[in-house]
Amino acid sequence: MKKLLVLLAFIAAGASAQSVMVVPQPTQVEYRKGKPVVIEAADIDSALAQAKTQIVPEMGREEYTMEIARKGVNVDNGVLICGGSEAGVFYGLQTLKQMLVSNAVWTTENSVASAVFTLPSVWIHDKPAFGYRGSMLDVSRNFSDATDIKKYLDMLAMHKLNVFHWHLTDDQGWRIQIKSHPELTSVGSVREHTLIGHGGRQPFEYDGKPVAGCYTQDEVREIVAYAAERHITVIPEIEMPGHAEAALAAYPEIGCTGGPYEVWPRWGVNNEVFCAGNDKTFEILEDVLEEVIELFPSKIIHIGGDECPKERWKACPKCQARMKAEGLANEHELQSYFIQRIEKWMIAHGRNILGWDEILEGGLSQTAMVMSWRGSKGGIAAAKAGNYVVMAPNSHCYLDYYQARPTDQEPFGIGNYIPLEKTYQLDPYEGVPEEYRKFILGVQGNLWREYIRTMSHTYYMLLPRLAAIAEVGWSYPNKDFESFKSRLKTMRILYDIYGYNYANRDDQPLQ
Repeated sequence: MKKLLVLLAFIAAGASAQSVMVVPQPTQVEYRKGKPVVIEAADIDSALAQAKTQIVPEMGREEYTMEIARKGVNVDNGVLICGGSEAGVFYGLQTLKQMLVSNAVWTTENSVASAVFTLPSVWIHDKPAFGYRGSMLDVSRNFSDATDIKKYLDMLAMHKLNVFHWHLTDDQGWRIQIKSHPELTSVGSVREHTLIGHGGRQPFEYDGKPVAGCYTQDEVREIVAYAAERHITVIPEIEMPGHAEAALAAYPEIGCTGGPYEVWPRWGVNNEVFCAGNDKTFEILEDVLEEVIELFPSKIIHIGGDECPKERWKACPKCQARMKAEGLANEHELQSYFIQRIEKWMIAHGRNILGWDEILEGGLSQTAMVMSWRGSKGGIAAAKAGNYVVMAPNSHCYLDYYQARPTDQEPFGIGNYIPLEKTYQLDPYEGVPEEYRKFILGVQGNLWREYIRTMSHTYYMLLPRLAAIAEVGWSYPNKDFESFKSRLKTMRILYDIYGYNYANRDDQPLQ
């Protein structure tokens, strides 16, 4: 607590009373004449509770205004936040929270901390540039319990992010309870051990430590409700047709070879995929998806579609028979058949699919959405074809990459290098002709956790780079990196208050 009080006092001393030091940067800020508003409270939440709020339906759903004045047009000696919905008001309160911590002087009386918050006389009008502002967390490789997920959701809300992309299944673990097929978790959620290091050489070495864990359906419902209270949509990802070996370990009959399979203890691209020629495969996946859509109200369900090797399909009599029966020219068209068959089922059940940009290969329906990760090329192609796109290029948005050099001084990771400034340079419209920009839904930061076992390490990789993605998604095109770095001081104070680990090396030059 002592460290926190010193940090807050430092921020207050260094910030002008006529400054709005918040991330993402608001759309419009007008400083007005008049004395500052002084709020005395025991803590930040008590100070927030003193703000008046109002719903104004004529405004956009995520839009808000904030007036802070001693004697203003609509408020006397206080704060008024007007939002187009509860979401708009919520985002206004997130802005106010940052303004409070950047304008706080803390005192201690009888060992009880209290604060005086001195806020500038100001009017703010704010709304996001993009409707989709997301963060993906991989819990398949390394599991995090429901309590950790809730804290992660609080962190997303702090950044005004509104989508949690929950990567629940992969070769290394199946993490969601499916009552109709219990072996998916009783078998598929338990990994015997894990590869040591990057595993470039054989024989492979393993750590001898089992990895297990899954979310019950009650826990999923609880997390989805918790997210909704923070105006965050949870989009689950159920991987198919590749990244499937954890499921195949539970149900080997839906693989091309029949097994044996294991919950994969290594990283990378696995040749074991769902059999596209077996109707039983689709029966089980439809059973899974029927339970998934009951748990998740999101209109979008992510079905993966990435990194699906074709070797097993080429050698599989059932898959080759499927190709002949459907008149498919090659295995890429077989993958398209697989994706579109699942998509037809989803549409019939009132949902749309989102997939990684590999789903473009072999043809794509008009209703499928594309998440562009191999750079922006896939997103550009999809937008030109009239498909909606989320930009998450690994050139800017893969937050499991190292963020500082020398990398051997950083926590262990997958490799590659994306410093904070590179993330901030993300332009979702780059290369997209003007007439197709309407198909760009927004942006997302991705965190794959092959080498990231703890939530402390997770936050270190995410923060503050996720703040850069949040500002791109909210404040585009009115962003400025030097201003952003200055305003990050406020975010770091919030990270300290709420116990989020973060990197503090944002001065790394681009190389």
